[in-house]
Amino acid sequence: MIIRGLGLMCLFMIVNKANAREFAVGGAKGWTVPSGSQVYSQWAEQSRFQIGDSLLFVYQQNQDSVLQVTRDAYDSCNTDAPTAKFADGKTSFALTHSGPYYFISGNKDNCKKNEKLVVIVMADRSGTTAPSPPSPAPAPTEESGPSPPVTGTFEMTPAPMPTPSQETPNNAASSSASFVAAALLGAALASTLY
Repeated sequence: MIIRGLGLMCLFMIVNKANAREFAVGGAKGWTVPSGSQVYSQWAEQSRFQIGDSLLFVYQQNQDSVLQVTRDAYDSCNTDAPTAKFADGKTSFALTHSGPYYFISGNKDNCKKNEKLVVIVMADRSGTTAPSPPSPAPAPTEESGPSPPVTGTFEMTPAPMPTPSQETPNNAASSSASFVAAALLGAALASTLY
């Protein structure tokens, strides 16, 4: 029974990873000083980032770098105390939690020329994150009587999905291969368990 549970958990993790996307920051130009002040902001707004995705920063190794920073450091282009520093020329950064991520160039002058990026990560692709259960309502007292029914509507507008051109081409093949491998592994695992 435990082996079945572990097998299913492994299968779930493999399939979830197969759905992850890698986004090439800056597209074909890579991580460089942009031609306009809103280039990276507009790029990030057109993409939907989720837990498990990654950002690919491609830049000239000896001339630039990528710093993950706080919001204050992002706003002021402060390169003195980054959360993380990358200088390998081809950095793949995994988005591991929801919320904002702030990146700036390690070259302060480049940052002041808008080589900086904010990415907001929404949630994981599996959709398995359950909302926390609501706290129970206090029991009505005899004096107050029953509560009136809750009314109203809830409307959710989904963000647009990223276009295929925003993903790196080799990642699409990798995702397909990962999915096929996960399906074969799942079938083999299921046949041995039953």
